Amino acid sequence: MELSERKQKILKAIIESYIETAEPVGSKAISEKCGLGISSATIRNEMAELTALGLLEQPHTSAGRVPSPHGYRIYVNELMDRHALSMKETREINNALNAKVNQLDLLLSDAGQVLSELTNYPAYAVAAPAAVSKIKRFDLIYVDVNTVIAVAMMDNSSVKNKLMSFPDGIDEAFVKKLATVFNANFTGITADEPTPELIASAESVTGDEMGAVAAVAGFALNLLRDSGTPRPSVSGASQILGHPEFKDAHKAQKLLSYLSEGKDIEKLPVPSDGAEIKIVIGPENVAEELRDSSVVMASYDLGNNMKGLIGVVGPTRMDYAKVAAHLSYVVHGLRQLAEGGKLPLMPPDLLPAPSEPDGKE
Repeated sequence: MELSERKQKILKAIIESYIETAEPVGSKAISEKCGLGISSATIRNEMAELTALGLLEQPHTSAGRVPSPHGYRIYVNELMDRHALSMKETREINNALNAKVNQLDLLLSDAGQVLSELTNYPAYAVAAPAAVSKIKRFDLIYVDVNTVIAVAMMDNSSVKNKLMSFPDGIDEAFVKKLATVFNANFTGITADEPTPELIASAESVTGDEMGAVAAVAGFALNLLRDSGTPRPSVSGASQILGHPEFKDAHKAQKLLSYLSEGKDIEKLPVPSDGAEIKIVIGPENVAEELRDSSVVMASYDLGNNMKGLIGVVGPTRMDYAKVAAHLSYVVHGLRQLAEGGKLPLMPPDLLPAPSEPDGKE
């Protein structure tokens, strides 16, 4: 829909005034706000036309106008000023996200420790993205002539940022141009797509001679490469030494090194076809270090596009039924906690049977 510049200014002023006051907006208020140098009568005519176009609504005959949903859409797509994140806002967002991630990591780590103590085997827990994230939007915040904050919003709604220094100085207009180029060419792509040719093209388009494109591209590449990397937590690795199968120091050391490093744990197979638990026995394991061991594992949703993986590693002799039962119960509890619920102090099926009333055998 093509609107004249005057109609655009009036519509923008009405919407922003309504957002601020939540009251229908009249022509007098718009005349003062727009500074167009036109009469209230002319503004009323423009408002009537905007109403006829479906961009404004008139709640009452003598009242002012309010935006329609279609008016808001035009505003958001075409008229709205972009809000650049301040340093304070960026810090607050990061603190909030970091607090949430730390709580999740602590929850998974604690669950792994509980599971290890229950089973007397090592346990691992991983919080992993359900899918590799991509960058949805870039914001480059100009702080001063030597400082820029690069902010990336991922498609899983997480926000990442990096403070960048430019000792030789950087121009604010160049920073805006750089943000436009990165939003056009570096969003919605995987880690394999930012090729040297794409980076060179961005340098050419922006006229970059200070390495700014390379710096922001490096930030983007690190985010894309790290987005699918799980964060494993291993509990009770030394529990394996209590089992006769691992009295052999060489065999035990190989498995302990694998567990302590969390190496390739994310490559372990996960339950599929609707199964809650998956058991991988001995040679079925893809990792050489696990060929003499078995793994019992489960996966579950943590929300916010995250998957939780938790499992137990032990000798092929392990009591699979008992381990699977413990694992299943822990997973059900984690699901409830991840959804914001609370676990009862003692599950109903573990409460002692009620005693018989007095006088009965």
